[in-house]
Amino acid sequence: MAPNRRLFGTDGIRGTANSDPMTAGTALRLGQVAGLMFTRGVHRHRVVIGKDTRLSGYLIEPALVAGFISAGMDVVLLGPLPTPAIAMMTRNLRADLGVMISASHNSYEDNGIKLFGPDGFKLSDDTEAEIEAMMDSDLLGLLAKPSKLGRASRLEDAGGRYIEAAKATFPRGLRLDGLKIVVDCANGAAYRVAPAVLWELGADVVRVGVEPDGFNINRGCGSTVPDFLCGEVRRHGAHLGLAVDGDADRVILADETGRIIDGDQILALIARSWSDAGRLAGGGVVATVMSNLGLERFLQGRGLDLHRTAVGDRYVVEKMRADGLNVGGEQSGHMILSDYATTGDGLLAALQVLAVVVEDGRPASEVCRVFPALPQKLKNVRFNGDSPLDKPSVQAAIADAEAALARTGRLLIRKSGTEPLVRVMAEGEDEAQVLRIVDELCDKIAAVAA
Repeated sequence: MAPNRRLFGTDGIRGTANSDPMTAGTALRLGQVAGLMFTRGVHRHRVVIGKDTRLSGYLIEPALVAGFISAGMDVVLLGPLPTPAIAMMTRNLRADLGVMISASHNSYEDNGIKLFGPDGFKLSDDTEAEIEAMMDSDLLGLLAKPSKLGRASRLEDAGGRYIEAAKATFPRGLRLDGLKIVVDCANGAAYRVAPAVLWELGADVVRVGVEPDGFNINRGCGSTVPDFLCGEVRRHGAHLGLAVDGDADRVILADETGRIIDGDQILALIARSWSDAGRLAGGGVVATVMSNLGLERFLQGRGLDLHRTAVGDRYVVEKMRADGLNVGGEQSGHMILSDYATTGDGLLAALQVLAVVVEDGRPASEVCRVFPALPQKLKNVRFNGDSPLDKPSVQAAIADAEAALARTGRLLIRKSGTEPLVRVMAEGEDEAQVLRIVDELCDKIAAVAA
């Protein structure tokens, strides 16, 4: 991440709605600055804006619109749609910029702003740093003259365009007929489009998390609450369940027994399927430092490489583009399939898994258990003020834990890029040791973070 950035984290700008930095004033200024930066050339400039279902979208969206219009950009409003749909529409509508208003898996109190360039990819750290630096500058004389102001319009069929694009990624000739699928949309951005795609492909769809009210996004449902999905799969006797998060760029699955299939298993399944079909580019896949060692060993056993990056799907995408790979993802469920999309798309990843289930004709519990995962434990510790990781007592405890795991596992300690949290993860062959190390470290961090 670029240094000295106050606004941008690992995934755009995020914070509590109507509090700094997630205010109407910040959104207005961001629209002006980003609009000025991306009005290059003599063509009529355009930005597309989508959002999820949280109440504060009604605050952030019009402020952004005003900012872009004052910079001379036309605005196309797409309404509630998944983040990958906004990336897709940015390219398809030949827009200069795309914006998604969402705080992803966070609760309704938070909101965020993600920016996409004209190629549909998230902006680089350097570009975000340039925008942030310009936020405090004097824009007097740079904004559009009255005759050059932009206009705003709404694209009514944006959802339909994404539905057709998603269906086109499912193998020709295959159908989901006879499969009962639970789809949990987290009361978020995919509440209309995800069930429609599955139903139009022939599935018997059980819809949950499809009644957004502005407050219930991610509440008790979605990819961050896997127990709910598992229970719904068992209750309805479904063959498979899938849950996305608030902006639908990540997914988790549950097999017919109600057991979770995480992002690492999904990544392994797609990598194996595409490799067998001769479709896997670059001889491997990209994952983050959080992915299980079992995934790495599985890929190595098939002659495939695992390239690890920092946490954040943007860094996965950057590595994929740099090394010519077309499959990447995160354990949390961000899956990037660059043959189809420029960013994580939970629905498209689920469709690739469903294609393998249909082709194999076996239960998801058999098809989707691709490798034995090593015992892994992740816990979060919230802190206020300075990072507790700078404390000598915490550093000493981390060094001891690393030494204990040196031969049989690994330890990962990092600060969240979107929340004031320290994430502590350990994995290894001895489950009891892993659990003990994580608990002891979290207690040590909590003691100095209070």
